[in-house]
Amino acid sequence: MAQQYRFNKEQASRRPGITPLKEAIDQMLEKYRLRNRFDQSYVVAHWDKIMGAAIASRTKKVFIKDRTLFLQIESAPLRNELVRAKSKIIELINREMKSDLVDEVVFI
Repeated sequence: MAQQYRFNKEQASRRPGITPLKEAIDQMLEKYRLRNRFDQSYVVAHWDKIMGAAIASRTKKVFIKDRTLFLQIESAPLRNELVRAKSKIIELINREMKSDLVDEVVFI
């Protein structure tokens, strides 16, 4: 008869001195001072998740430089709406990143 493997949660624990991968990556980002750049690239990569598909589809360029978010919007009415909602954009991004990543929004 074949033996079956049964997972035993009580016996399955991490050995001392072993760091989880998430913690190791976080430590590396902090050690090499890459956290800010990583967060900036995350915002650019997940722009559609943060702002929604309707806004993301009309956005040509998104980048962050010196705590300023630069946006190129191809729709003039949408740009006017977003100019009025600058503080909401800043709040959404900072809440998503759980830090003060963006202080200002500039439309180019």
